Amino acid sequence: MHLSEILSPKWMKNYMIANVFRKILSRNKPTSVDFLGSNSEIRGSIDKRSKNSLIKIGDDSLIEGFLVTETDGSSITIGNNTYIGGSTILDCVVSISIGDDVLVSYGCVFADSDNHSTRYSIRRKDLADWRQGKHDWTTTKSSPITVSNGAWIGTHAIILKGVTIGEGAIVGAGSVVTKDVPPWTIVAGNPARIIQEIPEYER
Repeated sequence: MHLSEILSPKWMKNYMIANVFRKILSRNKPTSVDFLGSNSEIRGSIDKRSKNSLIKIGDDSLIEGFLVTETDGSSITIGNNTYIGGSTILDCVVSISIGDDVLVSYGCVFADSDNHSTRYSIRRKDLADWRQGKHDWTTTKSSPITVSNGAWIGTHAIILKGVTIGEGAIVGAGSVVTKDVPPWTIVAGNPARIIQEIPEYER
């Protein structure tokens, strides 16, 4: 590239824009997690809304989604050789635990709480609270989510509070999982139901 091109206003503008994006993409990365295993990479975003929350990621994993911890007791643990796809959100109030060799596609949502109370008299205050940077999590039901080793979560699936997904299970694209998924089964639908058992030779 010629020196006159480097010093041109257009080049300088593009350079400044690219630099801003680099800063945004590098924000809240590995320094925000409590443990990052060997050869693991975070390309997504980390939002620890409580400094006392915990995020641990094992070895050889790739995180392209968003990890959010809401409270002092929030704990997100991700195992070894696990992938969290782009635009997937893990929104943790209590605990979200994802095992080894798990594939989570893009655009999924893991929510271990209801986020809002079913009582309107309580729920109507939520927006005002959030504008002040707070939320009373005691008003909503929460329960841990566990995803066992070898599971595969299809794109745009939603995993709700209290769910355990068994070893090697598959959750079909677009499913809404409200109940436990047995090991080595395929579930799909809203609400998700077992549509097939995975045979021994495919395990």
